[in-house]
Amino acid sequence: MDEGKSAVSQQYSIEQLPTNLDKIFQEVEQRESVKITRHGQQVAVILPMAEYARLTHGKTSFRESLEQFRQEIIEEGIEIDPDEVWKDVRNEFTGREVNF
Repeated sequence: MDEGKSAVSQQYSIEQLPTNLDKIFQEVEQRESVKITRHGQQVAVILPMAEYARLTHGKTSFRESLEQFRQEIIEEGIEIDPDEVWKDVRNEFTGREVNF
């Protein structure tokens, strides 16, 4: 199995939880996610700790990601010409005429 990804192995209803709790935790300890249902509808997932950590930690904001990208560009010595990058982005057309 791919590191950081868990397989969905079983599905239990809320009513089945008390009698299967040990089995559920064994599955989770073996890096398998477990779905929990109520009246046939999925309501929760129990994840292995490694998967939970992967999903919740290390998330960076857009600004932090942009700063990291800029720093990597500087460190690698890559030169980017902003005029070349953005030349086709803005339409030179001034828009329609408006009478006030």
